[in-house]
Amino acid sequence: MSGRLRLGVNIDHVATIRNARGGDHPDPVRAAQIVAAVGGDGITAHLREDRRHIRDDDLKRIQDATDLPLNLEMAATDEMLEIALRHNPHAACIVPEKREERTTEGGLDAAGQHNRLAPIVSRLRDAGIRVSLFIEAQERQLDAALQLGVPVVEFHTGEYAHAHLDNDRELVAAELKRISDMSALAAKNGIEPHAGHGLTYENVQPIAAIPQLAELNIGHYLIGEAVFTGLEPAVRRMRDLMDEAR
Repeated sequence: MSGRLRLGVNIDHVATIRNARGGDHPDPVRAAQIVAAVGGDGITAHLREDRRHIRDDDLKRIQDATDLPLNLEMAATDEMLEIALRHNPHAACIVPEKREERTTEGGLDAAGQHNRLAPIVSRLRDAGIRVSLFIEAQERQLDAALQLGVPVVEFHTGEYAHAHLDNDRELVAAELKRISDMSALAAKNGIEPHAGHGLTYENVQPIAAIPQLAELNIGHYLIGEAVFTGLEPAVRRMRDLMDEAR
């Protein structure tokens, strides 16, 4: 696949800061506009069951404010399916969700939830929404994605990021190989592979260098860096690092 690697920016944590005090500031819509102005390729937003960051009305405001494609991260629930169908985002990435977790802690068990996922995938696809599954880079989960007929998978890079943070070079190499091998297998089978979770300036380049990957979705780190440098410089630096890796 190779070529230019797309950068999707997750703006959830702008909304987290807003919600900590109530009111409307800082507005995630403004973040989406900055991402668009600086050359980002898409906006990712996770509408959680407890609405801890992105709120329902944010979705339409984001869609109205920018032409960038919206990637809606959503749990496999009837409520979230109806919201996705109502807003008709460019893409919907089905993710696991637990109320008590601070962030998405692992990949979706697509293999173990086939019967639950199949009708949701079907309805999203029929509505013209590009469906993605956020999964571990495992052949079992990729096989399930193939059976469900999704065009995209996003591989969870959390274990790779943790290993990098711990300076565990052996585990970093093993995780990198696993993600690379599954990306190649996905592309071979006609599924577009994406990746995300825990990616930073320090660890992004080995992932970005995987030629089959078409997109990285990065959020928490960029919003954290934006506190110190501003969102525009943060996105620009990540974009430059990704481009250098290709």
